[in-house]
Amino acid sequence: MKMEWIHPSEQLVTIMNRIYRYGMTTTSGGNLSILDDDGDIWITPAGIDKGSLTPRDIVRVKADGTHDGIHQPSSELPFHELIYKARPDIRSIIHAHTPSLVTFSILRKVPNHRFLPDLSEICGKVGIAKYALPGSQQLGKNIAEVFSQGSNAVILENHGVVIGSNTIIETFKILELLDLSAKLEINANRLGRTVMLSDLQLEFYQAFSVEELLEYQHSIKNSEELYAREELIKLIHRSYDQRLFSSTQGTFSERLDSSSFLITPHAVDRKTMRSEDLVRIEGDRRESGKFPSRAVKLHKAIYDQHPHVNSIIIAHPPNITAFAITNTEFESRTIPESYILLRNVKKLPFGVTQDRPETVAQHCTIEQPVVLVKNDGVVVTAQSALQAFDRLEVIEYNAEAIIASKDMGNIISINNEQIKEIELAFFHNQ
Repeated sequence: MKMEWIHPSEQLVTIMNRIYRYGMTTTSGGNLSILDDDGDIWITPAGIDKGSLTPRDIVRVKADGTHDGIHQPSSELPFHELIYKARPDIRSIIHAHTPSLVTFSILRKVPNHRFLPDLSEICGKVGIAKYALPGSQQLGKNIAEVFSQGSNAVILENHGVVIGSNTIIETFKILELLDLSAKLEINANRLGRTVMLSDLQLEFYQAFSVEELLEYQHSIKNSEELYAREELIKLIHRSYDQRLFSSTQGTFSERLDSSSFLITPHAVDRKTMRSEDLVRIEGDRRESGKFPSRAVKLHKAIYDQHPHVNSIIIAHPPNITAFAITNTEFESRTIPESYILLRNVKKLPFGVTQDRPETVAQHCTIEQPVVLVKNDGVVVTAQSALQAFDRLEVIEYNAEAIIASKDMGNIISINNEQIKEIELAFFHNQ
């Protein structure tokens, strides 16, 4: 679905539904707007339930100050107008109160997004605006001033966050990743010392380019591939709904045969991705007209080295990734399910997924189906796509439990004798 081909009122409702559904604002909180080519601002209304918003509720504010619609425009229209005047390149704005970003708002601090390369690249410069009365011209001036200095994301003191970009979906992506940055920093600080990426490491990642694969003409001729595409898309959507993926992050692949596999495309929204968006990789070639995830070489290296692996996920959910940005090791011996599905999870150095994919692949064995990569994320391998998804869920939920335990006391892990008992019961045929 190409958002730019949808009416502005439909775009705003689509994104507000997403923001509300994923707990990024409340019934009465937050507002969105789009500036169209005629200079009109389409904005969410004042005092209308964000959980049941319809296109009919959206208000059109004209350049002369008059408006069309059955409601009054948001009371915070003034700062939308001032941002658009200060930054002609911005054509959409989101104001939200996500709990993690409100944490930084009431601390009057900016979240650190130098933990993962993509966060730094997409979020860009983040500023902070001084407190003023909601809906006031002064608040609008304070926010617009920070935007005029080049920020696309602004934390509002004791209020929330405002994001601006060229399209509503790009604005939402920045919101989502800034929110992830905040969650990561909160979680990581409960675990131990955080490790940020240096300028050199960020430059290495940004300069790294995936070797271009040759194209080949592909037409689907069998029902097995059609079925595989449909089932993989269901799990990709499920991963997004479970907040294991974000709009721009999360790579899922599935082997088709000894020389080919399906993989998520680069820069396609995980929430609205369709089966035809998936890219088939055949040997060293890609399906024509499509661009695979930048992690395609890593997926290929794992499949080439391990015939038992039929599905791979690379993801950055907020709890397990907190272990990747600290020196704290993840303990899988918390409950039997965790050890059975994850075994012992090793942490690899930053950069290996880009310049040494074969090294990562060497660690993805039957005995070690999941690995962490420092300041990157988690790599999950499995015999099926459903098993890979299950492992990702298990490691994220167990990471959440471990982080929560930090305020309660010391973890008592399953002991060696109990581990031997588990291994005898579940792994004796391996």
